[in-house]
Formats: sequence, C-alpha cells, structure tokens
Amino acid sequence: MREGILVKRYASAFVEYARSSLSIEEIVKEFKNLKAVLRSSGDFEKFLYAPQIALSEKCDTIDKALKGSFSEPLRIFLKFLIENKRIRYISDICDYVRAAYSHGDAEEAFLRTSYPLDVKYIKDIKNQLEATLKKKMHLFFELDPELLGGVEVRMGNTVIDGSVRRRLDELKQKLMTVQVV
Repeated sequence: MREGILVKRYASAFVEYARSSLSIEEIVKEFKNLKAVLRSSGDFEKFLYAPQIALSEKCDTIDKALKGSFSEPLRIFLKFLIENKRIRYISDICDYVRAAYSHGDAEEAFLRTSYPLDVKYIKDIKNQLEATLKKKMHLFFELDPELLGGVEVRMGNTVIDGSVRRRLDELKQKLMTVQVV
C-alpha cells in the first residue's frame, strides 16, 4: 500500500514540475519510452539499482546515455530518485504516469441515459460540456433505465442531473411538504 502512495506522489510531483517545459502528451511519451528502455535493456535497470556503483557515476551515465533521447526534466527526475534511494519505483512510476495521464488534459465524464442517443445529440452534449467547463472531455456512456428519461453527467464529484427520475423525486418532496386543509 505504501509503495502505491509513493509511486503516485512521485509521479504527480514530476508531472507538475515538468509541465512548465513539456506538454502532458510529451511527458506520457517519455515515460512510455523509458519503460521500453527499461524492459529492453535489463543491464541498464540493474545498473540503476546497483548499490555498489557510486551516485556520481550513475548521474554521469544518465546524462551521457539519455541526453539525446530524453528531456532534461526526466533526467533530473531519475537522478533525484537515485539520490533518494527510490529508483526501484521507476517502473511503477512509468506505469502510473501512462495510466493516469494518457488522456492528456482531458476530463473523463460519464453520460447516463435511459435510452440510446443519436450520435448528433451525444456530440452536442459533449460540445456544450466542453464550452461550459472550458475543458476537453472524454465521454463514456451507460444505459440506465431507472432514469426514466433525460440524461445525467458525472465528472469526478460533479453531477449534472437532468433526468426525469430526479424531477419526479423533487416533485414528490414538494408534495410531501404541502399541507392539505
């Protein structure tokens, strides 16, 4: 459990640090390439993990071997992990960055409807969400007959509920508060 928290923290911190000079897409691409290098060259990974090799030698090798292929922020990050004895997490950090940031700056949203929608309406909903929230959206769909009609959109902790089920529930609450004389 602790390793997962460390991986997430290091990955998130690096992404925030590197965003000043690299786009999210470039960061994800670099971690994909780094993972490929680690997978294809077991010797390089063993070299990074080896406790008998001096820190200065590892840092020099990272600069020489990766200079043309990888950005300076990533090389600095690798040296930072080595200095703090966290280099053993680099493979997991690569996987986390690829999984967590592969959508780039786009926000994930889940669209629930009670019936299948025409593609035109889906595009209209997506465009309206992007214009309102000023973010790119990746829309995922779910059919839910309990909504009775309308749509519901979930983005993280935000819910936009335009369903008939919600309207009926609100009407029920209003009717329960009315006193009949």
